[in-house]
Amino acid sequence: MATATAIEWTEETWNPVTGCSKVSAGCANCYAETMAKRLKAMGAPGYDNGFELTLMPERLNQPMRKMKPTRFFVNSMSDLFHEDVPDAFLDDIFAVMSQTPQHTYQILTKRAYRLPEYFGSKILPSNIWLGVTVEDRESGIPRIDHLRKVNAAIRFLSVEPLLQDLGTIDLTDIHWVIVGGESGPKARPMNQEWVLSIKEQCEKRGSAFFFKQWGTWGMDKIKRGKKANGRMLLGQTWSNYPSQTIAG
Repeated sequence: MATATAIEWTEETWNPVTGCSKVSAGCANCYAETMAKRLKAMGAPGYDNGFELTLMPERLNQPMRKMKPTRFFVNSMSDLFHEDVPDAFLDDIFAVMSQTPQHTYQILTKRAYRLPEYFGSKILPSNIWLGVTVEDRESGIPRIDHLRKVNAAIRFLSVEPLLQDLGTIDLTDIHWVIVGGESGPKARPMNQEWVLSIKEQCEKRGSAFFFKQWGTWGMDKIKRGKKANGRMLLGQTWSNYPSQTIAG
């Protein structure tokens, strides 16, 4: 079944594909890879292949079993647009989303080049939010232009893990920006100045700003538990969604 999650910006996860492969610096300490190996060791259904890419057609109808409107993060354990996911299977997944307009689907990819290739001139239903990961300048920033080419009602950026100062970002037609630091024993630290720069650019452009977490390294550059570091930025939490007014 689709699974409830602790991810701050969504409600449940739906994984019709599991497993992935590394493509950029943001993948170095992949939480999904660690979790998949753990689930395989536990004998959890669907993880017989560990973190090898695996299509899960038996999971396609999971959102149809739920009538209550729900925000689903699609493929928290993979990348929906991985090069080994066939267009035909993507068609099946997007058909389910179109048939369940009561739900909101949040899709995030690092394979942004596939977005304009797959969607072409299609207009996505308004319940599908499309996003790309922007962890650094080299790999992350170029993904934004690919995202902008798709006719999605909501386009968003997941700036997590934020690995460096991104400089000036073109946020034209970007509706939502999530920012977060890295978690785990090998986490790389994030500077507050990098976060504030993004927040200020969101406010100028009118993009909603969501600060997800500090991660393993706190604002004070001390390494401690993720929960201990929390989500506070400038003395408050920033949990804005595209339909919300940005606090400021």
